[in-house]
Amino acid sequence: MAHGLTIGQVAKTSGVAAKTIRYYEQIGVLPTPSRAASGYRLYDQPGVERLRFIRRARSLGLPLQQLKTLMGTLNGGPRSALRPRLCALVQGQLDVVKNQIAELELLRQQLERILQRIRTSGARPHGTVCQCLETKNDLAPTAT
Repeated sequence: MAHGLTIGQVAKTSGVAAKTIRYYEQIGVLPTPSRAASGYRLYDQPGVERLRFIRRARSLGLPLQQLKTLMGTLNGGPRSALRPRLCALVQGQLDVVKNQIAELELLRQQLERILQRIRTSGARPHGTVCQCLETKNDLAPTAT
């Protein structure tokens, strides 16, 4: 790799589409690579490793804008700032995932209750709307 890899080669080895690599360069997540005399982009090994890091971070749901800031520390910023920033990003994503899990658990419980209600409720008179999807609070009579 003395002369560098082309974008096609980098896409193949990293698992990131060439179009995505160009986009990452355009928005500043990846630095602009050097160019061959022919105009082709040429990537070095650290660039490929950076792209793999970004791909893995994105697969974990880390926000692209935050990764852009984080990648700035690799572009001449103090490297000592990378781990604490990455730790904060991962912790933030973990908090988001925990909240999503809690919300999904509540949804699961609600769906189980509704399913049980559907299975155990008697047939409704013809022409009336099934209230199986209503919550218990919605079934209580309202004062008018």
